[in-house]
Amino acid sequence: MGVDIREIIEAKEISWGEMGGKKIAIDAYNALYQFLAVIRQPDGKPLMDSKGRITSHLSGLYYRTINLIERGIRPVYVFDGKPPEFKRKELEKREEMKKEATRKFLEAKEMGLEEEMAKYAKLALYLTKDMVEDAKRLLDAMGIPWVQAPSEGEAQAAYMCSKGSVWASASQDYDSLLFGSPRLIRNLTISGKRKVPRKDIYVEIKPEVIELEKVLEKLDITREQLILIGILVGTDYNPGGIKGIGPKTALEYIKRYKTIENIKKVIRWEFEISMEEIYNWFLNPDVTDDYKIKFGDPDREKILKILVDEHEFSEERVLNAYERMVRALKAGAQVSLSRWFG
Repeated sequence: MGVDIREIIEAKEISWGEMGGKKIAIDAYNALYQFLAVIRQPDGKPLMDSKGRITSHLSGLYYRTINLIERGIRPVYVFDGKPPEFKRKELEKREEMKKEATRKFLEAKEMGLEEEMAKYAKLALYLTKDMVEDAKRLLDAMGIPWVQAPSEGEAQAAYMCSKGSVWASASQDYDSLLFGSPRLIRNLTISGKRKVPRKDIYVEIKPEVIELEKVLEKLDITREQLILIGILVGTDYNPGGIKGIGPKTALEYIKRYKTIENIKKVIRWEFEISMEEIYNWFLNPDVTDDYKIKFGDPDREKILKILVDEHEFSEERVLNAYERMVRALKAGAQVSLSRWFG
């Protein structure tokens, strides 16, 4: 879900050409959940094979990653590890919400309410261990590197960006900025025309970039103060934040009180976790230097085995996309092969 501070964050549209040839660390769970939410059947249910196994995430991962490669982008997926212990209650709460959404989906299905079915199907999204492992296997077959984070994927991606291992981190959430990513790309994996929920309207979604240094300069605050703003608004670790405080009000508080010690004196903290623990986690998350970013050749037979043999994708469509990927790598698609494998 992440921290919602969009009201005070200035983003600018970025062209595909500006990202061509650059390594971008993509928050894998964030992307996979997007694919599960967007790639669905008319009744709202995700795509499935004949055994009832969900395949929406694999469809999105395969075809949209190839789209990125054709645009010259060098994607590196970063997977979540074990969440911090203090996030456990929020995860339990989300689990209950998903169970309730599943119940309401089944009720809507019995009554033939297609719009309600679609609504609750999207709220009942699950990403299982097997689904994640299949995603990693597919990336291996495609020659696309992925990194296993010890904890939060966004924190690891932000760390890799701050080290210069990648040019930017990519996620829909703003947490990456709190974790210190110098550059955040939004809408990378969901760009294009998208239907507005519950309306017969389509909008064009384009990639945008947010630069941490410019954000801090414009708001005239430090990264530590940006973290405090996030905490006041609400994070995954203190969902909902402080009652009555949105991004703009939080910014006013920070301008006036400046430090965590002063802020604590003027708010009512009603969470089991301490404010300091969340603050310190964003400053010093659990990340690792033990990763390698190495791009390889796509393996046609392995891709076919995973998508066609195991999950019954259309062989013709999979091969057409595979050929596009190979042509993009050979032709350069804005980057040369030497830059791709360098």
